[in-house]
Amino acid sequence: MNKWIALAGLYVAQGLPHGFFGQAMPALLRQQGLDLTVIGLLSLVALPWALKALWAPWLDRVSLYGGEYRRSWILAMNYSAVALLLVVASQPLSYWIADGMLVLVALLLLLNLCIATQDIATDALAVENISYLQRGLGNALQVAGYRSGMIIAGGGLVVALSYWGWQASVLLLAALLALATLPLWSFQPQPHQPTQVSVWQQWRQLMQQPGIGLWLLMVISYKAGDAFGTQMVRPLLIDAGLSLEDLGWLLGTYGFVAGLLGAVLGGWSIRYLGRQTALLGFLILEAFALLSYLGIYGQPAPDWLHISLAVGLEHMAGGMATAALFTVMMDFCRPSHEAADYALQSCLVIVAGLLASALSGVSASQLGYDGHFVVAAGLCALALWPLWRVIANGQITARG
Repeated sequence: MNKWIALAGLYVAQGLPHGFFGQAMPALLRQQGLDLTVIGLLSLVALPWALKALWAPWLDRVSLYGGEYRRSWILAMNYSAVALLLVVASQPLSYWIADGMLVLVALLLLLNLCIATQDIATDALAVENISYLQRGLGNALQVAGYRSGMIIAGGGLVVALSYWGWQASVLLLAALLALATLPLWSFQPQPHQPTQVSVWQQWRQLMQQPGIGLWLLMVISYKAGDAFGTQMVRPLLIDAGLSLEDLGWLLGTYGFVAGLLGAVLGGWSIRYLGRQTALLGFLILEAFALLSYLGIYGQPAPDWLHISLAVGLEHMAGGMATAALFTVMMDFCRPSHEAADYALQSCLVIVAGLLASALSGVSASQLGYDGHFVVAAGLCALALWPLWRVIANGQITARG
């Protein structure tokens, strides 16, 4: 039980800064009159998440104290993030915008570096301590914990901010992050056996594995269609007549809860469906979920039933597919190389999603919303080919 509580706390901790600074911060900065171009560029502070595979191998071979390879990095990074938040909370938001914007950007970049590094160590800890049959549940916990952290910080803390102000809210965020770390102190993980090969050899051995190219293609393509499609959901709903307040409730609350339920249901069902059936079935469901957005745009008034069903189905299917993909990504990790192997795969998922999202606007503007979501569903269908090939090659077992 200590294992599950500790992992839940760590995944919630990862979602807290992203929920506050990634989801709520752009709106706060706009309220202060900051230019939209600057607000857009601030998204680059999340760059460490896309690059974390570069330093992940060192977490397989370096312990910060006492042979505690995983816990030492997690504790160091989480408490470093708390310290950075205390610095951010030391000044009002008006100061950071007027006189300290470059310092704030540097602090947020370091904060993301800490949390991304914590994520590397946490994922490796999960791979080493969650059995094969429990990994579906473990990844349900991962997705649900992260989403819960985002909801707490992106929703609850933003409400608190309107009452308590910027500094008190950031202090509360720091306190929540420290609190979420506490269960790890009572969990003693399996000892990690550090790798004895160089970083170069570590990557070379990975790339020499049979079928590695097809496997990485499957990882890259599995969520690309979803990212391509969902980037245009907010513009679609705005153009369909919904207000910003409507979007807040629909996507920020209802959608997040649907995604959380999808992750839990998907992770739980993997044990009974088996990995192959879950991956195939959830990807097909994701394609149909994207098609459910057809016909929303162009109505004389928002069709709330249609919109609610589409948003709920898409978020739930996305959560289920994510839990299934993360489960087989854990299976793929080699002993003593868990941090590097999982980080590489998760970076590929992130980068593929960023590229797909970047191209989505071109698709929607050229094809219209309906044409765009048909293409997005088609990309999900295309991802069935590499998935089917890795299954045929025996790289994904049928067992749950």
